[in-house]
Amino acid sequence: MKVRVKFAKEGAMKFIGHLDIMRYFQKAVRRSGIHASFSEGFSPHMIMSFAAPLGVGITSTGEYFDMELNGSMSSAELTDRFNAQMADGMRVLSVRKVPDGKASKAMSLVAAADYTVTFREEKAPSGDWQHQVEAFLSQEQILVWRKTKRSEGEKDIRPWIYKLEASGNGLSMQLSTGSVHNLKPELVAEAFYKYLGQEPQPFAWQVHRGEIYADLGDENGRKLVTLESLGEIIE
Repeated sequence: MKVRVKFAKEGAMKFIGHLDIMRYFQKAVRRSGIHASFSEGFSPHMIMSFAAPLGVGITSTGEYFDMELNGSMSSAELTDRFNAQMADGMRVLSVRKVPDGKASKAMSLVAAADYTVTFREEKAPSGDWQHQVEAFLSQEQILVWRKTKRSEGEKDIRPWIYKLEASGNGLSMQLSTGSVHNLKPELVAEAFYKYLGQEPQPFAWQVHRGEIYADLGDENGRKLVTLESLGEIIE
């Protein structure tokens, strides 16, 4: 049985990198008595895959990984067993069974994510920046200098910004995420500062990821659904 685990990563745990988070959950599975499936061969490993690994220093209430189990437990029991092993800053929010078919491949279907970029006290943009967000987003192009593993150059990131608005002392945004176009919220914040004619101070903001989505749309447009909604509660 394949299950999808949704978890939160907050507090001091935001400084733990992705590989250590993987090891953390592998140990938690063993300690909890959850019977995980392992790969075959000379070096068997726990069958577990994470969606859109989170960068160090970013908090989240919408992280996911899939794993395969031997046997069956209810969603409530699995959640309780996980949380009995969690340290401060880590919480398992739900565990759902993933049916065979398209929904079981959500890790490769990751298409978007919600982020909140909160400006630190006295480091927010100067002036009436909240009323400039709409004008910033209405541009036909938002050009930034972007470096990836394969290339480096000026890119138009406007098509990858699905939503953007002022939210309290920061920006709320929904961005393209995944293997095709992965847009970091920090890049959007930097572009917004540039649009205002300002330069961000060091450590000017804190980033929080709220949710990850798969795209079940077609040629007629996007249809974003949460990875959690692709699974079903185990009674």
